[in-house]
Amino acid sequence: MSDLSLTILAETANDAQAIERLHERTFGPGRYALSAYRLREHVDHLLDLSFTARIGTLLVGSVRQLPICIGNTPALLLGPLTVEPPFRDRGVGRALLDRALKDAKARGHGLVLLVGDEAYYSRAGFKRIPKGHATMPGPVDPARLLVCELTDDAFAGVSGAIRPDWTFARTTD
Repeated sequence: MSDLSLTILAETANDAQAIERLHERTFGPGRYALSAYRLREHVDHLLDLSFTARIGTLLVGSVRQLPICIGNTPALLLGPLTVEPPFRDRGVGRALLDRALKDAKARGHGLVLLVGDEAYYSRAGFKRIPKGHATMPGPVDPARLLVCELTDDAFAGVSGAIRPDWTFARTTD
């Protein structure tokens, strides 16, 4: 990042409203129809593994990670990852991605999944999931279903439906 002083911090509950507005601006109302949002309906993202990018006090980007399972194997779903349009192509998204993966690995996670562009995410170690090894709820282009192994061979033998990790389900009062 050339002339920008970027700060990456763990997301806090106080960031929720600003991040929601960022998602509205960058993804629009159609975001709720995406298959990845089906996984987010009953399980919250992990604040300590979700991050904000700021320049001064200005929120310019965000990435979240949600606990999921592939079959019976625990994993994380990365996303949404978004950056304010004027700050794109300046390394903000990559800084958020690198921090999310580094902290996930440090906390003992072995797999991170996402739905995204392989050309972009392969630079961070993501690769396409072989067809038939994992299925998302709802329609997803199989070429966009990617996994990053944070530990050696973490995806070996893993297969099944992708679902929320229900041990993190929201409780209703």
